Amino acid sequence: MAMSKLQRLRNQAISQSLFSPVALKAAINRLSFVQADPIRSPATAQDLILRHRVKSYRTGDLERLYASLDIEEDLLYAYGFLSRTVWRLLHPRQKTALSILEKKVLGTVLAFGEMHPRDLQTHVGHDRVVNAWGGYSKAAKKALEELHFRGFLRVARREKGIRVYEPAASFTSEPIPSAERWRKLVMVIAGILEPIPLKSLKETLARVRHAVPDQEDTNKALDELLSSGDLSQELVDGLIYVRTSSLTEEPKEVPRCVRFLAPFDPLVWDRRRFEHLWGWPYRFEAYVPSSRRERGYYAMPLLWGDSFIGWANASVSAGKLTVEPGFTGKRPRDAVFCAELECEIGRLKTFLKLKKETES
Repeated sequence: MAMSKLQRLRNQAISQSLFSPVALKAAINRLSFVQADPIRSPATAQDLILRHRVKSYRTGDLERLYASLDIEEDLLYAYGFLSRTVWRLLHPRQKTALSILEKKVLGTVLAFGEMHPRDLQTHVGHDRVVNAWGGYSKAAKKALEELHFRGFLRVARREKGIRVYEPAASFTSEPIPSAERWRKLVMVIAGILEPIPLKSLKETLARVRHAVPDQEDTNKALDELLSSGDLSQELVDGLIYVRTSSLTEEPKEVPRCVRFLAPFDPLVWDRRRFEHLWGWPYRFEAYVPSSRRERGYYAMPLLWGDSFIGWANASVSAGKLTVEPGFTGKRPRDAVFCAELECEIGRLKTFLKLKKETES
């Protein structure tokens, strides 16, 4: 029986994103971008994303191995870890004059090398500034972040989750012309999130404009790629979807297994696509008052075969993992689902490096 357009889109999205596990560096290069988030419930978003795509991955592996992977941390449409190929498309960013504090911070890092924000304060002081959320941050830390964004510094490693900075290598090659850079960035974003609604792609590219603040018309680059056939589009249920020419027309059959995905997983990231393909609105509720949460602080979408049928909240206390699943409809009662749910809980325990005797 032929697949419906909607079913084909679902399978394409799953097959494109949840590829067979590979080595860590290869997975990051294939993904192009892994979103980072500091919340650990039960692990960081970056670790939860990578555990499905990296062989024998364990929580903390990215932080532990980062320095050996030849990758970068930076801002794309969100903050995260990027392949070097994508990172080079973001730089050089427009440069305005450095402030007195930024010059002092840069000079200090150039003189001393790797610099933890805590150690920098002994050189430049403990002044505070208002941050983007209306609270206060250390001025020196904000200067480090600005110098990192503008390409003067890079993240050398993390120490208990805290970014440690070092001088970034200077750009020796000629900058990529703006129009070419944007065509490549459009292809990268489309490849990460494909098949993606055209409206969502445009909204995501608008977010990237904050990471690459030049004057290029992103819609022009998108139109050129659609005209050339590098990107194609298809109307499904009133939504125009965009995909790259490399995305196969007939996706592979999705295996019948259970997976708990991070709220920022590329398969889940675009909420418009999620609701259209799977028929219910997933929302990230960590910053929603507890009295107004419908699914939980860090409810992870629960994928069963080719359908997101609910969510799972996972927590660890005294070395024991507790998983509380929730469902949009009736909970499946068949033996295959029950067995696969237990397998996914077991995989989560292994990933979290919990002892085998841990109860769920």
